[in-house]
Amino acid sequence: MAKCIMVQGTSSNAGKSVLVAALCRIYSRRGYKVAPFKSQNMSLNSFTTKENGEIAIAQVLQAEAADIEPSIHMNPILLKPKGNFTSQVIIQGKAVADMDFYQYQHEFRETALKAIEESLNILKEEYDIIIIEGAGSPAEINMRKEDLANMEIAHLADADVLLVADIDKGGVFASIAGTFSLLDSYDRKRLKAVVINKFRGNLDILMPGVEKIEKIINAPVLGVLPYDNSLKLPEEDSASLHEHKFDSNKEIIIGVIKLPKIANFTDIDPFEFEDDIGLKLIDIHDEIKEVDAIIIPGTRNTVEDLENLKETGMDEKIKKLANDIPIIGICGGYQILGEKIHHINEKNEEIIVDGLNLLKIETFFKKDSNMDKIVEQSIGTIINNNSSKTNLNASSNLANSMFSSIPDEEIRGYEIHEGITKLTGSQPLLKIKKGVGNSISSEYDGAIEGNVIGSYFHGIFHNYNFRACFLNYLREKKGFKPKFDEDPYEAKKDYSIEKLAKIVENNLNMEFIDKLIIKK
Repeated sequence: MAKCIMVQGTSSNAGKSVLVAALCRIYSRRGYKVAPFKSQNMSLNSFTTKENGEIAIAQVLQAEAADIEPSIHMNPILLKPKGNFTSQVIIQGKAVADMDFYQYQHEFRETALKAIEESLNILKEEYDIIIIEGAGSPAEINMRKEDLANMEIAHLADADVLLVADIDKGGVFASIAGTFSLLDSYDRKRLKAVVINKFRGNLDILMPGVEKIEKIINAPVLGVLPYDNSLKLPEEDSASLHEHKFDSNKEIIIGVIKLPKIANFTDIDPFEFEDDIGLKLIDIHDEIKEVDAIIIPGTRNTVEDLENLKETGMDEKIKKLANDIPIIGICGGYQILGEKIHHINEKNEEIIVDGLNLLKIETFFKKDSNMDKIVEQSIGTIINNNSSKTNLNASSNLANSMFSSIPDEEIRGYEIHEGITKLTGSQPLLKIKKGVGNSISSEYDGAIEGNVIGSYFHGIFHNYNFRACFLNYLREKKGFKPKFDEDPYEAKKDYSIEKLAKIVENNLNMEFIDKLIIKK
């Protein structure tokens, strides 16, 4: 039976996710079978597991750090915000309903807790060590009875707790002391030590405060982790999008439309690992200037974001560029690029909304989208234009010039979408080998029309050859040499995980953490 330890924080974004990832890598390298676990996560960035279920992207990174394949049991409850204080509730990978906070906590809490306990026990049987991540702060005393993510889970798992505090926000000692003082004795006994995170400055100046806080809380500070902005790891909150800093000195600039309800924006992460590529986030109120391509990412509400684009005039700005530069839509962004979207309003009436009309496709939504949500790990192949029976128009099809070097290339991704799409004139991008793509009745995914490409495959740019062909098209168009090297995304991401693990090992009292686990 696995031994458990838990990482909680004094606040959101204190560093819980990365510390769990680091510990997963450290103990995995020592020969233990390690798994991450987060009972309940609220995130707009999700991933499809081997069971064809959804979990938050943070647990995927942690699983990668532990050198294991992600599973639905590593994040049994996922809440995906949909606006108006409502979230889609996903239990062990499957969407069950849209609920507001009151309904979830008062009508569904026991169901959620049962799923959490079941998933935790499944992991305990398979692994040696479970590294559990909390959510937000355990000191939200107004919500202790409803807790499904912090101390309630620590007791359930019989886990000692490390508390992470973010010094970069200021008031670190007050946040540590406040957390300890606000917990009752039953919960407080689980707190065994503190980690101070994101420190930049002179450690000698900080140490007197560390010594005082240890006396105040009667618990040790295991160490101080330095702030390292060279680490490049996937983020799960849309607030982190500001970390995608625009560098105008890059040779190629890719504009990313920052939709109000943007989701699964980790699709753009691989571009940040390319030395000559700059990402430029474009608010829907902004002008589009000096970009070599546009990406419209996923959204948690396609119709609302389409209307937002129209209200601000961003739709016309995008359409004007379609003859000059590539426009790529992923998932909801793909749907937005089409001719029409058929959806059901709150009165159960079918409403037809005009899309950007850059792809000859139509998308159809059903009323109860939770029951028809497509969640799949998928595989497709680039359609070989020379041998395809799809009558591709070579003179107007971007695929001929962009992907001509990789005909029949296998492309892997994952699908998380509501709605199905029908091709009404555009040619498909991929032939499906596994998954759904445009619809169950279709053997294709995505569409191409002139400079415009769409796909339901999240992670499509994580495929190095696909990404390289896209980028080389942009490079050669501007007179730069093409590149075909080792995939910088996979290499640098793993390097970041290794560097993170070394930072933790070098700056924390690992013997103390070892004893918390080994003594159980």
